[in-house]
Amino acid sequence: MSASHRRTVIGGALAITLGLTGVACGDSDEGTPANGLEKSDITLGTMTVADTTPVQIAIDKGLFKAEGLDVKTQVIQGGAAGIPLLKSGRLDFSFGNYVSLFTAGVKDPGFKPKIVAEGFQSASKTHTLMVRKDSPYRTVQDLKGKKIGVNTRRNISTLLVRAAAKPVNVEFDEDENFVEIPPPNMEQSLKSESVEAVQAIEPFGTQMEQSMGARMVADLSSGPTADFPIAGYAATEKFIKENPKTTAAFQRALQKAQGMAADRKLVQDTLPTFAKGIDSKVASTMSYGTFPTTLSATRLQRVADLMHEFAYVEKEIDVKQFIADSAA
Repeated sequence: MSASHRRTVIGGALAITLGLTGVACGDSDEGTPANGLEKSDITLGTMTVADTTPVQIAIDKGLFKAEGLDVKTQVIQGGAAGIPLLKSGRLDFSFGNYVSLFTAGVKDPGFKPKIVAEGFQSASKTHTLMVRKDSPYRTVQDLKGKKIGVNTRRNISTLLVRAAAKPVNVEFDEDENFVEIPPPNMEQSLKSESVEAVQAIEPFGTQMEQSMGARMVADLSSGPTADFPIAGYAATEKFIKENPKTTAAFQRALQKAQGMAADRKLVQDTLPTFAKGIDSKVASTMSYGTFPTTLSATRLQRVADLMHEFAYVEKEIDVKQFIADSAA
């Protein structure tokens, strides 16, 4: 064989080899990523609050990347805001409070949310009822009939307030007593006296205490709602069925980050890096809840039972129907 003929044969073989390599390692006709996941580019709905710090930890530490995921975050105002985005497919996963997820799952036959991981559980002073420094109101009873700012009506915010008020025989009406205010705007609402109190989540409670001397009249993370499950991460049933490997990869990365969040120093150092307006002083003095690394149906059933007690839903809910099989 001549030298020129050998070069032709080798060149042809190399071209075939490269072509086969492209088929083996590149995307398939269906668009399956090379890493074996059904989908690598993920959009996650999240909030700029302490509750979602593990998401930022997972990004910073490369935990999502290690699982083959490229996670893009989209800030949402609350769990209820994430639901239409999940339904439409604009979000693949979303952080959201359980009240929003359970309510939508029960009342909207076209929406089947599945919780893939728990996100946040309350602890002392993570959820409080706060008033102005010079306010005459000092107890939940004093606020009977008054306007209270909450993130969203008929949701976790109002449920916590009503649960705290029931033992002292005070009832609040969802429409007459609660005013929807985004958490970052609650301080101004107190200052302007458009409301008499606000249901504050951290770090906004600590911020208001330090900046305007706001006072706590009730710790909503105590008594019947002590160590209360607040929020988790969910996807639609359809997404999970179509993307089981992607879902499992997301769960593994997040579970590692949730475990790392047991280190308070790591959480307080991470929070100011993604939560606008939260400085190191607030982060170091605010109250923190816990970040569960397992998903417990028994724990989440507490939320469903309280929702039924206060007529957020007509019938009792078995939360197992809202838990992804891979998370059970």
